[in-house]
Amino acid sequence: MATSHLNLFLFFFLFTATIITCQLTDDDVSPQLTLDPSEQEAVYRVLDSVNSAIPWRTIFPDDLCASPPDGVVCDFIYASQHGVATSVHVTEFHLGYISEFTQNPPCTANSTLNPLLFTAFRHIRKILFYNCFTTDHVSLPETIPDDFGSVLEELVFIENPSLIGDLSIMIGNFTKLRRLVLTGNGFHGSIPGRVLGDLISLEEITLSRNSLTGGFPTNATSRLKNLKILDLSHNFLDGNAPDSIGDLTELIKLDLSFNEFSGEIPSAVGKLKKLTFMDLSYNRFGNYGIPLFLAEMPELREVYLSGNQLGGHIPEIWKNLEGISGIGLSRMGLQGNIPASLGSGPKNLCFLALDNNNLDGEIPEEFGFLEFAREINLANNNLTGKAPFSVSFRDRIGKKLKLSGNPNLHVKISDPPLAGPVLSSSASRVFTTICFPAVLLVLYILMKR
Repeated sequence: MATSHLNLFLFFFLFTATIITCQLTDDDVSPQLTLDPSEQEAVYRVLDSVNSAIPWRTIFPDDLCASPPDGVVCDFIYASQHGVATSVHVTEFHLGYISEFTQNPPCTANSTLNPLLFTAFRHIRKILFYNCFTTDHVSLPETIPDDFGSVLEELVFIENPSLIGDLSIMIGNFTKLRRLVLTGNGFHGSIPGRVLGDLISLEEITLSRNSLTGGFPTNATSRLKNLKILDLSHNFLDGNAPDSIGDLTELIKLDLSFNEFSGEIPSAVGKLKKLTFMDLSYNRFGNYGIPLFLAEMPELREVYLSGNQLGGHIPEIWKNLEGISGIGLSRMGLQGNIPASLGSGPKNLCFLALDNNNLDGEIPEEFGFLEFAREINLANNNLTGKAPFSVSFRDRIGKKLKLSGNPNLHVKISDPPLAGPVLSSSASRVFTTICFPAVLLVLYILMKR
């Protein structure tokens, strides 16, 4: 009887499981989706333009999204947030060898930029080209369709010096763009106003090491509420830096170095309370002194103003900047004494450059106690007195301690000897072993008397 009940239970269990399995198969599993043939052909042509030596069609003859080559990423597209996938498309290109830890397809000396990249992939989210266009001249397409890049999140071209064209061509209606990184390329022209105005999702703008000209787009930053990195360094930008920079309240890095900006460093920069890195060095900012608003930026970790003829004295602001680790104030026409607070305020100072100024007086003693210092450059000033750096300090930093060009500055040859002879550790142990029992013996004899 028990056996018949067990068999009946097993029958119903298997029957129910079969029904459930059939329902899952029929209702919940989407049909196999494949990449559209025209999009697959476009992928082949883009890969051929980057590296024609690889037989892409032979190695990858089947659906490219089922088994994509390195550097190509596909994803399913859904009709709604919780719906069923309706199609599959290429969503990312990562091209150009970076390191052995990434498997991006390497580019070649004759790599080109296929215009299909900007027309055939409507669902593309990320584009990366690294060190691909380095010899032969490669031009940007004449235009990019207005409907391209509606979901583009990252546009990254790094170290492509032979990629030539007007920057404005590269910037479309990318309303979802988070990262715009175009560094080390051959882009020219001015910065389009829509970069700093219309692309409101941007978190990073890096346009360094191109040949950009013109001024900083004014009154175009108020909508960039999420921008954290702004790097326009190593270009030919000129004019005044606008007060609207102060609208970028989420900014943590500001780099305008090696341009031709002039006038006064805008006081609105002091509103950037989250800023940790600021480099304005080697511009043409005028004779207005070191900005006092630096004291109101407690998160600042590195500040570089070298190469701007700001003039004046070094202000007493460093007690408010305890966390700062790098200070660059070279070639600025600075005068007067070095404040002691510059050595005592920053507790983690690693790098300090005050060289090629007109500073005088003695080096503050506090500089000799900068335990984290890795480079101190005080060369070519009018400093006097004794340098407060011990031999052990100089041994630790080595050639990174630069004091030359101060004819009246005296540097210690060696540390002063300690009072009395110095015993080695082994000798001191022997001394203790011999002398301590002898002292006890003398005390014993005295007590007996």
